[in-house]
Amino acid sequence: MNRIQESISGRGGGRGQGVTAKAKNQKETIKRIWSYLKVQRWSIVFVITLVLITSILNILGPMLIGIIIDEYILPLDIQGTIRMGMVLASIFIASSILSWLQTFVMIRASIKTIQNLRLELFEKIQSLPIPFFDKKQQGDLMSRMTNDIDNLNFALSQSVIQIVSSVLTIVGTAIAMVYLNWILAIVTLFVIPLIFWTTKQIVKRSSVNYRNRQRDLGNLNGYIEETISNSEIVALFGKEQQTIKQFKDTNEKLRHSAMQSEIVSGLLGPTNNFINNLGQGLIVGVGAVLAVNSLVSIGVITAFITYARQFFRPINQLSNLLNTFQAAIAGAERVFEILDERIEKMDSPPDVSRKTLEGKVEFRNVYFQYEENKPVLKNISFIANPGEMVALVGPTGSGKTTIVQLLSRFYDVSKGEIFIDGEEIRSYSMEHLRDSIGVVLQDTYLFSGTVRENIRYGKLDATDEEVEQAAKIAYAHSFIKYLPNQYETMLESGGKNLSQGQRQLIAIARAILKDPDILILDEATSSVDTMTEVHIQKGLNNLMKGRTSFVIAHRLKTIENADCILVIKDGEIIEQGNHESLLMQNGFYTQLQNQYLQVENY
Repeated sequence: MNRIQESISGRGGGRGQGVTAKAKNQKETIKRIWSYLKVQRWSIVFVITLVLITSILNILGPMLIGIIIDEYILPLDIQGTIRMGMVLASIFIASSILSWLQTFVMIRASIKTIQNLRLELFEKIQSLPIPFFDKKQQGDLMSRMTNDIDNLNFALSQSVIQIVSSVLTIVGTAIAMVYLNWILAIVTLFVIPLIFWTTKQIVKRSSVNYRNRQRDLGNLNGYIEETISNSEIVALFGKEQQTIKQFKDTNEKLRHSAMQSEIVSGLLGPTNNFINNLGQGLIVGVGAVLAVNSLVSIGVITAFITYARQFFRPINQLSNLLNTFQAAIAGAERVFEILDERIEKMDSPPDVSRKTLEGKVEFRNVYFQYEENKPVLKNISFIANPGEMVALVGPTGSGKTTIVQLLSRFYDVSKGEIFIDGEEIRSYSMEHLRDSIGVVLQDTYLFSGTVRENIRYGKLDATDEEVEQAAKIAYAHSFIKYLPNQYETMLESGGKNLSQGQRQLIAIARAILKDPDILILDEATSSVDTMTEVHIQKGLNNLMKGRTSFVIAHRLKTIENADCILVIKDGEIIEQGNHESLLMQNGFYTQLQNQYLQVENY
């Protein structure tokens, strides 16, 4: 039951750990976003230039409308009206073309920026140590790679244009209004403090809701990914209804936080529209009084109404942009949280030059714990000489797999030391160490691609002949030749169109092709039938010659010829020796052997 729960939720934490949004410094986040965007500085300079020209044209338009009314329409100058109308149309056409061009350039720049950010995030995820993934949902990480970055992309493609355009339009329009009539300009500017105050209040309340929404979205994506990838377990235990109920609960949390964020942020548009209409109403009222007293012309009032709309529109755009930015900042914070994840110094400058390992392995007083005050290994000490086969046996959960994971440096020891060829394991670069160790895990995973590509994953420059030879040694060739396209047969993600035993054979062939100095077999034959196991064992015996090998097995018959057998129980080595000497001790190993024989005879 624990194994099933671990496969669904991951060791070290339940669903949702690590995604709770914390209040962050939004100014620093915006500065950091800009640090990525400014790489495209020349595109941004070009966009700003286009925005400046477009803003000037937009400011000239209403002024020209007022001139046309006062100097051509009211005096009934038809030819002059047509001529000036063509000028006005040219301004609007030029403004539209430049607006399209600046949008195109900005979108291209933002996509390039997001491409670089997504690549940096993916590279960071690839460099993080295994303990990080024990505490994170795969679905949540995928949500950060997709939804959160997409939100940021949308904001970037809109932000620079809207911010610069809005600022220039507001300043230019204000100057034009003061130039036309300072009294109406004061009336227009009168409502601005009210707009900023309402915007600040709404944004302050909506920012928290946006972070909650992104958190709940990550949780939902994580749960979807877990249930789909473990659909067989859900079906086997008949937990479909329970899974649906849990999905409804998680989905309801997302609905609630999404509604909260949209309801609060949705107040911004209607509120500002009301204030805008109030401002235009004041302009019309005050303008009418001034016109009656011959203090302003009809054309100026018309221009002012247009300017008022043009003045309030960028303010509304900035307000709406703040809404967009709330979602973008919430997503960016989650992305930067991964980018800022502290990497334990696992790959220090190597003291050992790259060389072929002889394979002498020593564990010296090794302790390890996944969680504080919960030791998994206690005072593990043993020596494996070059070319020896060391077997690890013991009850499930005793720490056998953890020992070989420490040797592969999936984790670092909590206390004690591990030596390879007399050098402390951290003296080797991670690349050198991993290249020198071949591993076949109990839970085999195959990638989407051909059978040949999956085997070649052990050695990317291997020839087709080398791939097929490795398959023959692993006794995988005998079933591959009957596949529809043999070695070119496409496999589904995880190799789901093969049996578990066939997947295991391909994984063994992959390790054989790698030709490692040290070999680790973690229950490598656990998923194959007895006859296939016999064939595999012959291939593995040939492979293990001259190599230090660590074998974890529940079928004790497969490790009877081991040079040394370590009997692990509750994280400690309680017995060690070869098969015969351990049986003579009549201890725990003998009990395991008797239980194994009873099962085999049964």
